Amino acid sequence: MGLLNWFSQVASVVGFSVKTIPERLGASASAAFGIAGVVAVMVGVLSISQGILYMVQQSSSPENALVLRSGSSSELVSGLSGDDAEIVAEGPGILRLDEGAVASPELFLIINLPMKSTGTDANVPLRGIAPAAYKVRDRFEIVEGRAFQWGLNEVIVGRGASNQFAGLSVGETIEVAGDQWPVVGIFEAGGGIAESEIWGDAAILQSAYRRGNNFQAVYTKLESPRAFPGFKDSLTTDPRLNVRVVREAEFYSGQSRTLRGLVTGIGTVIALLMGLAAVFGALNTMYSAVSSRTREIATLRALGFKSSPVVLSILFESLLLALIGGLVGGTLAYLALDGFRAATINFSSFSQIAFAFDVTPGLMLQGVLYAVILGLFGGLFPAIRAARLPISAALREQ
Repeated sequence: MGLLNWFSQVASVVGFSVKTIPERLGASASAAFGIAGVVAVMVGVLSISQGILYMVQQSSSPENALVLRSGSSSELVSGLSGDDAEIVAEGPGILRLDEGAVASPELFLIINLPMKSTGTDANVPLRGIAPAAYKVRDRFEIVEGRAFQWGLNEVIVGRGASNQFAGLSVGETIEVAGDQWPVVGIFEAGGGIAESEIWGDAAILQSAYRRGNNFQAVYTKLESPRAFPGFKDSLTTDPRLNVRVVREAEFYSGQSRTLRGLVTGIGTVIALLMGLAAVFGALNTMYSAVSSRTREIATLRALGFKSSPVVLSILFESLLLALIGGLVGGTLAYLALDGFRAATINFSSFSQIAFAFDVTPGLMLQGVLYAVILGLFGGLFPAIRAARLPISAALREQ
């Protein structure tokens, strides 16, 4: 019966505490919306990292491999000759169709274009491709206009690049190596990194930039993911080559790791600093609640209510306000940011990548849990103070 009586006391005190929240509506709303702001900012910043991660995941296929010069950390610092590319295309395990091996030797260049949002110049990737590139990227699809014609000074652009940079709509022209090249089509690639790029004929770009018969990388599609070890061993042990062979997923993950780490770190620091301010706001609210209920708490204690139900009632109120704030903040972040497209610099290639904010259910749950933790700390000390109030002194307070 003792335990049952304790639960009864907890239910009574908690219920009474919740019913009196409207009497402190201003302070309670202030604490809840303070926590909502913290959660909205945290979820918003971390959704950038989540969006970049999603873009990376959509950029690769398990059967794709990438060949660069040995020691190269990115395409920008890699270099392969045309002869190297031909040897790579003869490697074991590469998927072969009627048109030949699905291996695309590619150039990776950078041009300056103004951003639509600010007008400032930004580094935009310009990729020279071979016909096999369309087979390597199996999510590739022309969604507006047409594909460029081989042998002509024409380009197609990714959906993300077209949205973020000026001059990349179908029918417009951009300056490439001193000449004006028309934009003839816009493509999508499943939301991957390729959608941040401009594509043209590698042979024409080699001539325009006086690159000779040289490339940065060879993108290949293997017969299956299991073919990768044999393909890698064959190329890395070939005395004619000096290459690095990586799975496409591993390469893109490494390319984005620095950026994702930076965004996550900034988001965490911001959340901690704002969370500290939110905790002080919650503390102030809950101390005010305890102060306004001093005689009420003392009366309950005098009637035989134990300290622990009083402590739990204060904590429950604080957690309830925090939970409401967390749900509001997560919802606001989702409504305002999910799917919002932006661009940022990829530190590995020193070029812009376009991505979409991705407010996932897991990220929203993380925000709500963080809010609950803030509410717990915000209510703990006021709850302890309420439990320690001297009954006789508290009853005499006006």
